Amino acid sequence: MDDVFDAIVVGAGPAGITASKEMAAAGLTVVVLERGQFPGAKNVWGGILYREPTEAIVPGFEDEAPLERPIVEQRYVMLTDDAMIGMTYRSERFAEPPFNAYTVLRAPFDRWYATKAEEAGAEVYPEFTVIDLLWEDGAVVGVTTGDPDGELQARCVVIADGANSLLAQKIGLHREWAPIEQALVAKELIALPSDTIEARFALPAGKGTALEIFGESTAGLLGYGFIYTNKESLSIGTGALLEDLIETGINVNDMLDRFKAHPAIAPLIAGGETIEYSGHLIPEAGYNRLPQVFADGAVVIGDAAQLVNPVNREGANLAMLSGRLAARAIVEAKASDDFSAMALSRYRELLDDSVVMADLHKIRNITDFAHARPHLLRDYPRVLSGMFEEYLRVDGVPKKAKQKNIVAMAKRLPKRRLLDDLIGAARSLT
Repeated sequence: MDDVFDAIVVGAGPAGITASKEMAAAGLTVVVLERGQFPGAKNVWGGILYREPTEAIVPGFEDEAPLERPIVEQRYVMLTDDAMIGMTYRSERFAEPPFNAYTVLRAPFDRWYATKAEEAGAEVYPEFTVIDLLWEDGAVVGVTTGDPDGELQARCVVIADGANSLLAQKIGLHREWAPIEQALVAKELIALPSDTIEARFALPAGKGTALEIFGESTAGLLGYGFIYTNKESLSIGTGALLEDLIETGINVNDMLDRFKAHPAIAPLIAGGETIEYSGHLIPEAGYNRLPQVFADGAVVIGDAAQLVNPVNREGANLAMLSGRLAARAIVEAKASDDFSAMALSRYRELLDDSVVMADLHKIRNITDFAHARPHLLRDYPRVLSGMFEEYLRVDGVPKKAKQKNIVAMAKRLPKRRLLDDLIGAARSLT
């Protein structure tokens, strides 16, 4: 290893690997330190990778990356205790190249992606746990693993250590996150034969679907469940805001078991074998609570910087883009031989001019809106289910009487609250 690197990247997830790949390609000396046995060993995500933003950063990735299934269909589902209400969008445009998105398993993908950084000239070292930063005259100048020979120096440290970033806290870029600013998700990988998956989800051979499932999937808490189809497995999980889990005393593992046992979900996973389990914190701070992302000698990227769009299910692509923009700022800092906070603030400028901040700003009020209205995922699904059951049941009751019953069900919802919800929803999206 060099005595002083241009950059040390802490974390070999999509954000960290992208940053290291871009910097190495620009001629900087870069080392990536990953605490897992290999890149991806400790990492968790739902499992969706979008093609276009990935292609922009890794041209030709579809020819060699370990991808699962192209997503040709999106389903949105609302559960009550014993019923399911859904909406499906399937498009032949999504079923043919260029595909919109793929399901991906994190461990093989991250491991492959790390080779792209190595090909560009970065050094990737697994099983290195960084416990603190090195300082000199108030600036970050490196990292330490706590071992006598575990100190590495660099002109800039790129913090990409995930949602609960201890290093970003140590540097003072953000306080400890409040429970309302993080979600806790439990996920399982359930093995099923490919033909069984295609039959149960009515899929063409080799194609996939994504389900986002609300309401009873989280026991009515703010969050959602999901099922994504892989080649020979299902990624299934559920999660909710940490604050709500703490207040209700609901264990996210129990929530997942309850979700899997729902009469609309159990048949989809029947006969499958759980081959992997994981739990993970997901950033939910949102635009209004974003931390500062630069300091003297350091930048913060990806989940560590809370750059996640939970509404549109975008995390990996935003992480990769933040890694690329951070790399650009660091390359410019190298050219001017200035790694001060002032120089590295260029990273935030690039973020502000990107789709990352544009989209996070757009959804900045949605979490607060929904969290203040727990009835959205409890009362409305039950009322809608009752209305659908009344409409669809043929039981000798005249249709005119059924219509009156349906209107009566709708009138049970408080008009003032319904109006407030509609106005609040519109305002939260402006």
